[in-house]
Amino acid sequence: MGHPEPFPVKYVAIGNEDCGKKFYRGNYLKFYNAIRQAYPDIQMISNCDGSSRPLDHPADLYDFHVYTDSKTLFNMRNTFDRTSRSGLKAFVSEYAVWRSDAGRGSLLASLAEAAFLTGLEMNSDIVHMASYTPLFVNDNDRTWNPDAIVFNSWQHYGTPSYWMQTLFRESSGAMIHPITVSSSYSGSLAASAITWQDSENSFLRVKVVNFGSDAVSLTISTSGLQASVNALGSTSTVLTSGNVMDEN
Repeated sequence: MGHPEPFPVKYVAIGNEDCGKKFYRGNYLKFYNAIRQAYPDIQMISNCDGSSRPLDHPADLYDFHVYTDSKTLFNMRNTFDRTSRSGLKAFVSEYAVWRSDAGRGSLLASLAEAAFLTGLEMNSDIVHMASYTPLFVNDNDRTWNPDAIVFNSWQHYGTPSYWMQTLFRESSGAMIHPITVSSSYSGSLAASAITWQDSENSFLRVKVVNFGSDAVSLTISTSGLQASVNALGSTSTVLTSGNVMDEN
């Protein structure tokens, strides 16, 4: 794969969006058994969705893909709330708002995706990993929309979906806290709260997504915070634009 030296492989997905195909399970088991025997430490990922019912074949994780309109993805923020806590972990390896709501990477798409990610964050006991897709697109060869980073031969930029994801960069390894949002517009809001530590301080990050068209006043409450979290000097980062279909 272009690497001059060997590199460790921790995960192998057997197939891609193949679960419904006629011979997938039979072929899957042949690969699963051979890989397990030769490389017992590699984690194997099934294409079949295990979020609503157990799989009928062995796996270490299952692959979850979603491409849909912005309203549907916003409403999927609670998808893994109902997943069994004793089953396999999920790898949400492909998620994005697409087609008309996405344009070539819109603010509207990033808002719905952010709401979906707050749900993944709050269900991180079930969701082991997540990745937006695709990452790069050549502006002169757009075979897929949307993408996170657009480039040509001399410049590049991040779409709103890229900048939205930077607000989640501390999520891996952080502590999740229960959060309650009180507002008359609560149906159009999504939120999450995390804390993490460096060698000296604890940090709290609260993320709130307003998917509606109204300015919102709200009250946020959470629990389990350590006394070392200091609200003084807090900063607010706002991702917005004059039109929800704005791209670059």
